[in-house]
Amino acid sequence: MIFITGKFKLHSGQTSNFKIECDSLNGTELELFAELIAEKVKFKKVIGVPKGGDRLESFLLPYIIDDDTLPILIIDDVLITGNSMEEMKKKIDENNVIGVVLFARGKCPKWVKPIFTMW
Repeated sequence: MIFITGKFKLHSGQTSNFKIECDSLNGTELELFAELIAEKVKFKKVIGVPKGGDRLESFLLPYIIDDDTLPILIIDDVLITGNSMEEMKKKIDENNVIGVVLFARGKCPKWVKPIFTMW
């Protein structure tokens, strides 16, 4: 199950009555997400935010395009506050960056695009 009810402390430190469990996504589902992302975003490098983005990063590697004018793609599974994405952007110290998350529980930074968003 990807959506689990209960009491959870999220990576952000917030508490929630449900959790989005992306570890339950299988290879076929991750490949589909990779294809959806690659249809919308062209990128020269992909970096997964540990640990949520690591699995998806490996599925996006075949879609890298050797073109230095393209952005670096930062990927994560679930965005809550956006802090992890912002920290990774600062860590790689690159201006030409785009971010993608599978699920956004909170407001995304302007440079990050979600596939699914909670209202």
